[in-house]
Amino acid sequence: GGGAAAAGGWQQTHGATPKKLNTKQATSIVDSLKEIYKSKVRPLEEALKFGSFYSPLLTDGDFEGKPNVLLLGQYSTGKTTFIKHLLGTEYPGCNIGPEPTTDRFVVVMHGHEPRVTPGQTLAVQSDKPFTGLTAFGSSFLSKFEASQCNAKLLEEITLVDTPGVLSGEKQRIDRGYSFVQVCEWFAARSDVILLLFDPHKLDISDEFKSVISCLRGHDDKVRVVLNKADQVSAQQLMRVYGALMWSLGKVFMTPEVCKVYVGSFNDKPPSTENNQLGAELFAKEQADLLKDLLDIPQRSCDRKVNEFVKRVRAARTHVLIVAHLRKQMPVLTGFAEKQKKLLDNLEGEFEKMVHEYQLPRGDFPNVNKFREIISGMQIWKFPKIEKKAIKALDDVLSVDIPAVLKLFDNPF
Repeated sequence: GGGAAAAGGWQQTHGATPKKLNTKQATSIVDSLKEIYKSKVRPLEEALKFGSFYSPLLTDGDFEGKPNVLLLGQYSTGKTTFIKHLLGTEYPGCNIGPEPTTDRFVVVMHGHEPRVTPGQTLAVQSDKPFTGLTAFGSSFLSKFEASQCNAKLLEEITLVDTPGVLSGEKQRIDRGYSFVQVCEWFAARSDVILLLFDPHKLDISDEFKSVISCLRGHDDKVRVVLNKADQVSAQQLMRVYGALMWSLGKVFMTPEVCKVYVGSFNDKPPSTENNQLGAELFAKEQADLLKDLLDIPQRSCDRKVNEFVKRVRAARTHVLIVAHLRKQMPVLTGFAEKQKKLLDNLEGEFEKMVHEYQLPRGDFPNVNKFREIISGMQIWKFPKIEKKAIKALDDVLSVDIPAVLKLFDNPF
């Protein structure tokens, strides 16, 4: 109960910040977004198969899910132990060891009875935000489960434990599903992404590199945790920290520096035999990290609005692209040849659209990916897009969403 009291005390001392969204307000914002999506956005997404291009159509669960924290790291960097440390208890079905022990994605959520739900079951429950995972097939769902336990922190957030990223090529091929794409799916739906490193495993393997590079665009969510930092001396720690920043800088390719928490996140107090000065530093870092995690529910609403706006903009661009390609189709015959010709010159078509519709170049999807997906469809069979449908999407962005936010007088 000490942790709960401390958290309560922390909220009381910092409670006087102006205009903090409470959960009820956040929920009503999310409910309004849900209505807007169902009435104005989803019908267009369905008609133009937007789900295949971007990410599956949203369900109620996607809007209502609790804020997520995603843990990524190479094997044995202490991800599961870290969750145990946060919760103050083991979650059902967790196993900890020096070899790669967690071989599945585990969503740790709140429940009064400890129990484990297999992935196939989770993916069909439309009130939970996991229905989109069916796209990865049953070889993935068999490596996915949810574990419920009654910990205080889980009332606020949900944690996602992932299999350790492996270093060899062979294991990657054996997985049977695209690890990187699954990570990308979770990253888009997470509010904080924790990358765990351990001072003895700083080399970033190829698979981890591709996982980290799929986090681009979510840079603001990433926090780096240098775990097990009490296992090296102060001098080594300094070097390790430098080396870590260097290799991360090369992978992330951003000028900003990631926020790095250094500490030893497990049940035992940090050992001081290697580093006498470490204990105080580790305690401070732990407090900071916990505070960061307690701020999440407030940020979660912002993220949902943000992801929603991103999605609607992408949908609008998609509608325009499809309309642009469709209107160049011949009237009676020769559809397939024309489609091939258009797709071969897709870059040129995108360039034309930048000027014709005043679209920012950065809003377009990746040319090759788009070409690959649409070449399996028949563009001439897509329904004709009315001008007013496009206008409705513009209204969502320029009228509806701002109106919802104004109603709750959000600071942003």
